[in-house]
Amino acid sequence: MLRVREVGLKQNPYKRRLVWYGLTVFLSSAILLVLEITAGRLIAPYVGVTIYSWTSIIGVILAGLSLGNWLGGHWADRGGDERSTGIALALSGAFSLLSLLTLTVIAPALQASSLNLVSASFLYVLAMFFIPSLLLGIPTPLLTTLALKIDNRTGHIVGRMHALAALGSIVGTFLTGFILIQYLGSRSVIIISSLILFLLSLPFLRNASKKVLVALVTTVSLAAVLTELNQGFKSPCEFESSYFCLRVVNASEQAPFGNATGLVLDHLLHGINHETEAEMLISPYVHLMQELVMQHFDATELAGLHYFFAGGGSYTQPRAVRHGTPESTITVAELDPTVTRAVSNRMYVDPAEFKIYHGDARTTLFRQPMAQFDVIVTDAFHDIAIPYHLVTLEYVRLAKSKLKPGGILTTNVVDAFPDPRMVKSLVKTLQQEFSQVDVWLDQIPKLPQRMTYVISASESRIENDVIESQRGFKRRWFRVNNPLSNTGTPYTELPFFTDDFVPVKDSRQ
Repeated sequence: MLRVREVGLKQNPYKRRLVWYGLTVFLSSAILLVLEITAGRLIAPYVGVTIYSWTSIIGVILAGLSLGNWLGGHWADRGGDERSTGIALALSGAFSLLSLLTLTVIAPALQASSLNLVSASFLYVLAMFFIPSLLLGIPTPLLTTLALKIDNRTGHIVGRMHALAALGSIVGTFLTGFILIQYLGSRSVIIISSLILFLLSLPFLRNASKKVLVALVTTVSLAAVLTELNQGFKSPCEFESSYFCLRVVNASEQAPFGNATGLVLDHLLHGINHETEAEMLISPYVHLMQELVMQHFDATELAGLHYFFAGGGSYTQPRAVRHGTPESTITVAELDPTVTRAVSNRMYVDPAEFKIYHGDARTTLFRQPMAQFDVIVTDAFHDIAIPYHLVTLEYVRLAKSKLKPGGILTTNVVDAFPDPRMVKSLVKTLQQEFSQVDVWLDQIPKLPQRMTYVISASESRIENDVIESQRGFKRRWFRVNNPLSNTGTPYTELPFFTDDFVPVKDSRQ
């Protein structure tokens, strides 16, 4: 009996060490995914959030992790021990913190360069997160090797370490996306992650020499000081949500008089509201979408229309409709509640004037009664691109089913000129359900460039090819159906969009 108890006492320290190794693998893997998710938020104010930025983030971090795993395994075969693990963890904390400093250094250079979106996104992530992900890849093979020296059940140990790494990654992903960023902010998340990594390294460094400890502490301290001096801890966001980095900026210089504010989501201005003149539509495309409604309906019908807005943003057009025709009913689907809170505080918007649903626009529209609306406005943008599921045939059919007879659908699209292939495909898609689909521009450029097109779809034709504004700024817009048909890629060579096939490419690349 005494021998069994002595054996148990001898084994306990080893069991505790195995538990500590496993917990370290779990936490380091979780923090790696915390960094990955937070990377998207950190670079969003500079390159937006697109498939290119996320492809760069995932690819670069996986590359760093893979190389780190290889180096960790090689180090383990060359005598890597607990101290080696501690060094890797401490350095990963220091370089994670330095990612904020790196951003302040490379952002001005990349923004001033002529690099396309793909190259810029890749360079941001490579400079900021490749080394931290490499260092975080080292502890798992090191600790797995050390664990096998305590417990020779190879399959059991290797399987458990892999499972803990995967579980940590899952926890880190959900925790960051659902909770940490929106409640703490991206920079706070990076700082806390760096601190955890440094604290996690300390037990492994208990036998390290004073020189090693001094060097590591100096590195971490220097990283913190340099980041602070370069304002790396200062967030460009006034509000930060799960979806956007938001700022409300002074836009009075774009108004002819008085005060105006603009809403910046990530890195783009998404709308401008005038303080006293709610019907002042400063952006020409917003003005056009309201003018199309006025062209489509006669004066007696305009007073009591039912509107659905897929996307709230700065609530510029809903606000103008409310003040111009108070009898109208306005339903708004805005994905991000933080957007609504931001504009209600700073952009002269009263949310009580609208029926607001915070959720996906297509899902919200699906839940509305049939033939409910006279006007459906799709003005939902993530970066400069419309969410893909709001341009497909399935969405068009849904929208038409919610329109009353004689209703109109308008949407705006940023695309290239003179051959806007996405616009043409969207026109083909709308033509599957609507007999009259028109494309409008406020000017015909002389040189190729990106333009904001407005598309209208209904069952009746607006008579004039040139629309003169009836309210607000004196402007005119041109129907460009024929020029588009006769320029660039033929419509016959382009597909219409479906939920299973949306070949949309960002024109900035």
